[in-house]
Amino acid sequence: MLTRAVFPIVIVFALILTLAQSGCATTSRRQTKPPTGVFVHIKSGPQEAHSFLMGLRMAQMMSEDRDVLVYIDVHGLEVILKNAPGLDMKPFGSSQAMIRDLVSRGVPVYACPGCLKALGKKPEDLMPGIQIAQKPAFFKFTDGRILTFDY
Repeated sequence: MLTRAVFPIVIVFALILTLAQSGCATTSRRQTKPPTGVFVHIKSGPQEAHSFLMGLRMAQMMSEDRDVLVYIDVHGLEVILKNAPGLDMKPFGSSQAMIRDLVSRGVPVYACPGCLKALGKKPEDLMPGIQIAQKPAFFKFTDGRILTFDY
């Protein structure tokens, strides 16, 4: 008879202990969660200067207090080649100056390798500081978070 009386108490105690442990695990996960990162995707090129420059400006603004990664593909690659004329539009300023600023802040600026190849260009044709995109860097950046702006 004593075991029947103790059994419900043991079950209740086990449930309380399980709930307490899962609550602690949830709290520790929240504390180690990376901050929101901003992934800026720019596919617009010289014919859409406003979109291209807006993407760079958004990356600049967000990089003040967030992790940012800039990914440029399709027509956007036409702007980030060494010999490409820079885009310049008020109130943004120069695309080349904005890219140099982002790179100097440590913001990774990546170019799509497939799109670069389709243009008949090589990595050495890119402006200084621009890197070829690689899958591991993308997944390291987006692990557990992502906020994307497309331009």
